[in-house]
Amino acid sequence: MPNTAHTASNTRRSSLLAALLATVAVCAGDAVARVFPFGPRHRAVNDLANQFVPFHAHLWDLLHGRADGGLLLDWRAGWGTSFLPDYGTYLSSPFAPLVALLPRADIEYAVYGITVLKTAVAAAAMTFLLRRLGPGPRTGAWWWAAVLGAAYALCGWSLAEGTYNPMWLDGLIAFPLLCLVGEWVREGRRPLLGPLVVAVCWLANFYTAYMATLGAALVLLVRLATTDAFRVRTLVRAVATTALGIGLAAPVLVPVFLGSRHAHPGMVREFGPAAGTDVLARLLPATYSFATPAAFVCTAVPLLAGTLLFRRDVPGRERWLWPALCAAVALSMQWGPTHLLWHVFATPNGSPYRQTFVLSGILVLAAWTAVSHGLPDRRALLGGAGVVVVLVAGALPSEVVTRWALLLAGAGLAAVAGALLLPRRGRYGILAALLVTGTLLGQAAATTAYADRERLTRLDDYPPLGPEEERRAAALAAADGWPAYRTDTGLPRFAGNDPLLLGGQGAAYYSSHTPAVLTATLTALGGGWTSRGRNLLSLDNPVTDAVFGVGARWRDGAVARTDTYLPLVTVRPPGPPPVYGPSPFRNQELLLGARVYEAPRAGACRVGTEVFLWAPDATGRARLGASTAGLLGGRPKRSAAMTSLGVQRTAGTKVEVPAGGRPEIGCLDHARLRAAVNSLRTRAATAISPTPDGITATVPAGPGTVVMAAPRIAGWQCAGGARTTSYGGLLSFPAPASGTIDCTFRPPGLRAGLAAGAAALAALLLWRLTALRRSRPRP
Repeated sequence: MPNTAHTASNTRRSSLLAALLATVAVCAGDAVARVFPFGPRHRAVNDLANQFVPFHAHLWDLLHGRADGGLLLDWRAGWGTSFLPDYGTYLSSPFAPLVALLPRADIEYAVYGITVLKTAVAAAAMTFLLRRLGPGPRTGAWWWAAVLGAAYALCGWSLAEGTYNPMWLDGLIAFPLLCLVGEWVREGRRPLLGPLVVAVCWLANFYTAYMATLGAALVLLVRLATTDAFRVRTLVRAVATTALGIGLAAPVLVPVFLGSRHAHPGMVREFGPAAGTDVLARLLPATYSFATPAAFVCTAVPLLAGTLLFRRDVPGRERWLWPALCAAVALSMQWGPTHLLWHVFATPNGSPYRQTFVLSGILVLAAWTAVSHGLPDRRALLGGAGVVVVLVAGALPSEVVTRWALLLAGAGLAAVAGALLLPRRGRYGILAALLVTGTLLGQAAATTAYADRERLTRLDDYPPLGPEEERRAAALAAADGWPAYRTDTGLPRFAGNDPLLLGGQGAAYYSSHTPAVLTATLTALGGGWTSRGRNLLSLDNPVTDAVFGVGARWRDGAVARTDTYLPLVTVRPPGPPPVYGPSPFRNQELLLGARVYEAPRAGACRVGTEVFLWAPDATGRARLGASTAGLLGGRPKRSAAMTSLGVQRTAGTKVEVPAGGRPEIGCLDHARLRAAVNSLRTRAATAISPTPDGITATVPAGPGTVVMAAPRIAGWQCAGGARTTSYGGLLSFPAPASGTIDCTFRPPGLRAGLAAGAAALAALLLWRLTALRRSRPRP
């Protein structure tokens, strides 16, 4: 009978070693590349800078009680947006709250630490699964499991893509955990823990958890086929366990799903498979390409998996089904219908191979299947090496292949093959462990370093947080007057979610859930954006500042204040809401309720008025005399914001506009603007109190329409049953006779999600009670 305590001790030892190897490899690679926090090169690329760091900074504020808003409503970004969908997309990982342990100024260190921690946990989770699936060879089983578990966590997908999309790394952890749940289902064990694990995986990151669930289902089918345990009852139990787990996560998942339905549509892309040579090339270490699957795993993995085809001592089903599953998953990534199935039936805007970590995990499971029947003999080893050589030869025509990739692959193949040929005991066993472990660390660290440097040259990058950003945040905090007025982070922007990162309450916002109504409203008013309308920029304009209550904003290296702003809540005279047209200048006037712009005469504005240019498709420098302003437009990818060229000082001076689109010029009369604001202030709220999930206010009694300076996103409800409507994209409703306003925000789907979660919990408990009653012996 096996020594259970000894086995558990070896499993713990293997898992800890795997976590240590993963940590050392990632940090060593970053140090070689001299990337933050080990050198002067920064990591702030793409969504890491635009979304993940700012959202984690906002989570820090929430956990420390310093945020404007709560879990349901965010008052900082996008003039007031739904936060629960963002939480469920970017911050619901169990690791995310760890950012609260470090000072807010060290948020980049916190996100990096969480990234490395997730990689280590993924290595430990896969190692635990491997030990659970089979004992491994009698000699060296514990360290072989550690190496293969770490190889999974250090796959190319993790090192090249997951590192700057840290929310995806929860899927890297989810795959082995969900495979473990499949084992429990197969054995009829842990019926309560199984759905809970599924729920945690789907809550942590539903997107990659979906892919991990598909992969775990395929693994379960192979396990059932290879263990002669294929029964319909087992499949029903697996489906029920998964459904209950997803149901438990419904209070977050349903609002996320509906938040996506209300979001501004992103780019629609047609899937095009990558060249076969490029796909094979990405199996090698130290390669990089944005639009190909980062399928690299340590050379030990494909070598061992390849030996399965030549192992006569392995049962036939295991010998053929595991390699067949590896091939099937690889091919499914290249075929349009299965590509859509992997990606929830929508081709991603970015990399189209986000499911690659599942392929890496299945390759590792195939390698462990070979190891669990003992280490291969020379014949099988020669066959496995031949498989690796064929794969490398197929990759040679690809431009993705580098000399370092071939050198590392060749050295790794020789080292691992040599380790497998050594005697299994004594000092030779130690030498074998060093050879295999050294191959893993060397290839993973080199792949990390290569990806670090390539990302900075191929992807959008942003400056790291430094003294200038700290000065800006401090100045914004000193000027903050919320809720009496908003403080906008202004331009130039630092990243896509400056209000979350630097403070204040502005229009800038970037998320997968950017509301369509917000993008449409900002665009109609002359706002700018990138990422096809999902990355909204701050709009520096006196009219929109007045309407949205912006009393201070960052401009020209300092905070600029103004007293020409309205409170967050005003009462407009009875009448129809504004209907926007093609001119943003006229749209601003409709929303304000007064004419404040003049049309230029003979191409020039009147002296004393402020000149504004709207040229959404232009890119370059616009000029008015000595004053210039930069434009970055070109719809549908980008739209340049309306910009000020300063006050018209000299009669007859015309605006010079770079080529692109049809520019429009407006001449703002500040005296008219001040008069319009003073008029509206007579019908503004006298007391305003925003809450984490709504707002209360006191307004003058009388007929009219209450207009709140926040986008009319779905989910708002106000006391008294008043139906909310859109007033030029802003939240509005009939003025109450009582003069008291009490509005609350509930993200669409929250009630349905809570109901589904409660039903899933009740069904789970009923299922277990029924099973317990049936299992009791009858008298």
